[in-house]
Amino acid sequence: MLSSTTASGTTVKSLGAGDLIDRTVRLYRRNFGVFMLIAAPPVVVGTLLALGWSILTRSVIFPDAAVAANDTATYYFTLVVGTANVWFAEVVATLVVMGGASRNFVRNLLFDEPMSFRQTYANCLSRIWSLLIASVLITIGVTIVSLIAAYIGLIAIFIPVALSAFLLAGIPPLAVVVGLVIGLAILYGVLWLALLIVSRVAFVPQAILVEGLGVGAAFGRSASFSTWSVRRLMALLVFTTVATFAALAILYVPLAWFTWANGVEVSEWDVMPIWLSVVYSLIGQLCFMLLSPVWMIGLSLLYVDTRIRSEAYDIELLATRRLGAIPDLPPDYFNPLQPALGHTKNRTTALPQTGNSASNSMLGLE
Repeated sequence: MLSSTTASGTTVKSLGAGDLIDRTVRLYRRNFGVFMLIAAPPVVVGTLLALGWSILTRSVIFPDAAVAANDTATYYFTLVVGTANVWFAEVVATLVVMGGASRNFVRNLLFDEPMSFRQTYANCLSRIWSLLIASVLITIGVTIVSLIAAYIGLIAIFIPVALSAFLLAGIPPLAVVVGLVIGLAILYGVLWLALLIVSRVAFVPQAILVEGLGVGAAFGRSASFSTWSVRRLMALLVFTTVATFAALAILYVPLAWFTWANGVEVSEWDVMPIWLSVVYSLIGQLCFMLLSPVWMIGLSLLYVDTRIRSEAYDIELLATRRLGAIPDLPPDYFNPLQPALGHTKNRTTALPQTGNSASNSMLGLE
């Protein structure tokens, strides 16, 4: 297993699925406050926009939607479309922030530079247009793949499960077991294929910020890593899905009990009290803010780990920490060595050295 020691004394090594989740959780707990600050701006703005649209739809556009039954379908369509657009913008903004955090993360490995809100957003601003374009394309692509995978998965699971239930109708316990096994196997296969496609764009923000690539080159770079990441992406997805349901249950169940005990009507959204719809929206956004740093950390770790597995990135990190960054060369000169941390377009200086110049001297000699 490849490994090297970082500036902070921690070890960078290739990670299995369990190691990836374990290290993600530990980094998340260690830097919880900073990650909440980093994740908060897109979520807070998205929350305000979503709440504003919900109140505007209920109070201004369709003030009598609960009474006029003919407008109910239009009301729901308007509400869902507006909310979906807000979520789209929020996810795009989160991907942009994820790119900035990934560069900060690699600098932490190189120079023990702490994760910071200011540096993360400075990284984002340095390549904002490339990150925005890439994030929009990623969000659209992942959404399309997810919808197609869900549609195909439902059909692929329903047909064999229904067939097994029909053939084994005389033995109900066996029919349940066989149907469950077939359904889980098909679900795994569909999820694996979907993540195989999604993995090709999983590291685009990291390639833009860490390696300083353009949008097109970053997509090509990310695609070259896809075969190394599918099972670990699946483990990260399962972990965050379970954590999401657990967080929602913890927050929604007490609210449901409170509304039931006080006789509050929650059967239909358009007759639900505005304060309750606001609380539901806040809970969903809070869960998103709490769990989006998990993807930030997990994908950054996975990016570094994938480069370690495929191109000995740990050696590049160690060389840069010891010897400093590779100097810029003329454009017409082919350099077989790539910097561990590439320059961004709006930055003209090389990587800053750490406070202790001796630690960056040639071969670490005093």
